[in-house]
Amino acid sequence: MVPAFTDLVKNIWNMFLDGSLTKHLVISLRRAGIGFALAVIAGIPLGLLLGGWFKTIQKSLEWLMKIFSQVNPFVMFHIIILVLGIDEKPKVIIIMWACLWPIVTNTILGIRNVNENILKAARGFGLGRVAIFIKVVFPASLPSIFTGLRLSAGYSVFMLVAAEMMGASSGLGWLIKSSEENFQILNIYGAALVIALLGVFIDGLMQLLEKRFTGRIKADYLNSEI
Repeated sequence: MVPAFTDLVKNIWNMFLDGSLTKHLVISLRRAGIGFALAVIAGIPLGLLLGGWFKTIQKSLEWLMKIFSQVNPFVMFHIIILVLGIDEKPKVIIIMWACLWPIVTNTILGIRNVNENILKAARGFGLGRVAIFIKVVFPASLPSIFTGLRLSAGYSVFMLVAAEMMGASSGLGWLIKSSEENFQILNIYGAALVIALLGVFIDGLMQLLEKRFTGRIKADYLNSEI
């Protein structure tokens, strides 16, 4: 039941050559990318609002976010399919849902853990509340925000596989399920290996973006008036 690694590599290469693996890989990456992008667009602003800097908005939304963040994504997936049917929308929405909460949580933590001495220094220079938030709080919280982005990027791939196994006719998750049903052992291991390597690649890419982006923000911060 466990094929030789050389046979596995040959099978993956042949699947790439005939396009059977490439097609599913592109489809899965598109779904994961759209879901992750939507989570970033919604999650970072939401985390900034709930971080304690805007008290009124935080009190209005925090209790609701605590409830939503505890909802199991797999339960949500069946409800979404019931409402929207089996097409691309449920998969993208469930990926966004799974990716959203690590971004929101780590953005909140980043804002709440800003060094108080830095805030006092900013107030001493006469900066207003909005200026402090833009020039001090947000740059200081970027490392924590990128931690959430890295976690969510990984979730986007693994949740995608689960979603494709439950309701899809294409993608890497569907390829594994279809191969299992047809006893195509090499295809099962091959797709699983590609998914694992994809997760490692995405995590490495996010680390690279974090170093470059936070480094640039840090340099701009040090060169600012503060």
